[in-house]
Amino acid sequence: MINHPEKILTVDNFAEVTHKEKSSVFIGQVYHCETENEAANILAPIKKKYYDATHHCFAFKLITEQFKYSDDGEPNGTAGIRILNAIKHFNLINVIVVLIRYYGGTKLGVGPLGKAYYTSVYNVLEEAKKVEKVLFQKVIIRADFKYISHIHRILSNHNATIENSVYKEKVIFECYIMPSELGKITFQLTDISKGEIKIVDTEVNYYR
Repeated sequence: MINHPEKILTVDNFAEVTHKEKSSVFIGQVYHCETENEAANILAPIKKKYYDATHHCFAFKLITEQFKYSDDGEPNGTAGIRILNAIKHFNLINVIVVLIRYYGGTKLGVGPLGKAYYTSVYNVLEEAKKVEKVLFQKVIIRADFKYISHIHRILSNHNATIENSVYKEKVIFECYIMPSELGKITFQLTDISKGEIKIVDTEVNYYR
């Protein structure tokens, strides 16, 4: 079971920085990414667009504790792991960084090559707009109509939001609640309705 942190730091959107080392050109790109499939869908068009590049190295790190990196033909330890280390340095989660290298004809050597990759990643991550996102849990609340105003008030007091509402025999609210506030909200709703309001934690987590 994954222990999701209450807050994460990630990138808000795409960023790109170009770094030149001797005659080689390194194009660093960073994207927000939440799944391995999404990472694959990001990589595919990059490889197609930069088909003439010498290497397409990358690393990603996800909230699911998954990570992956690739040297794409560069000497072992010079590219992929350097990219991952830079991601960790910035404490970022749910990101993929791609380094596109055009070899210019001058060999850099293992040490300088690794440094060039790390510098390229560091530069693009420093440039990227970073955002802090807070963990919310998806919770379903079922209640009689007479409790609607109480539910709105209690949720609002605890920074919870209602994402969807269904009005039938009872009102059904699809809510997003911070884990640290769920116990307080549950207690207050149960107390005010003498247990008539039903709260179901779906165990679905969402960062926003």
